[in-house]
Amino acid sequence: MHIMEGFLPVGHCIGWFAVSTPFVVAGAISVKKIIRERPETRLTLAAAGAFAFVLSALKMPSVTGSCSHPTGTGLGAIIFGPAVMAVIGAIVLLFQALLIAHGGLTTLGANVFSMAIAGPWVSWAIWRGLSKLGASIAVAVFFAAALGDLATYATTSVQLALAYPDPASGFLGAVVKFGSIYAITQIPLAIAEGFLTVVVMDALSGRAGKGDEVAFLAGKVR
Repeated sequence: MHIMEGFLPVGHCIGWFAVSTPFVVAGAISVKKIIRERPETRLTLAAAGAFAFVLSALKMPSVTGSCSHPTGTGLGAIIFGPAVMAVIGAIVLLFQALLIAHGGLTTLGANVFSMAIAGPWVSWAIWRGLSKLGASIAVAVFFAAALGDLATYATTSVQLALAYPDPASGFLGAVVKFGSIYAITQIPLAIAEGFLTVVVMDALSGRAGKGDEVAFLAGKVR
């Protein structure tokens, strides 16, 4: 993640576009509803998108045809829910593909599924689960962001393994191979992203204590 332009077979590109499109459409509907009900959320939505754009643009080479980096999608998933991040993540990935050649247009569907769908849903589930178990906000945010980041790369490993199974051990062997290579760089990045997301969430919550929309939205998620 991001999988580069032209790296996936055409059939895989079409398939991942087909799988991702309903999530992006649902996310657009959710964003429209949130803005209609609480217009003041526009700035926080923009901040969630900017956070994801900046973090996911910081890349280092990893598996051939891909790279490692933070994702930044956990923050938005915690505040707004995972559906919203599908459309925000799709916009982020589209701009990155067009402006900085990070990812690609043919692989956009696959990249959206891993970073803007799989990762945010895992972040949201971890956030909800830990919150219901009574964990502190900092602990819940840390694990939600870190594990959502790792889920993105686990998904990318599956996508690459489907396209390029190992000649000797097949699909499962390729998943292990890609995932093991990613782990070298991604585990420390995920931990760093978890801590950074806690800091940013704390800053937003400080504003929320003065009546900002973050307290309302995060409260609904919890």
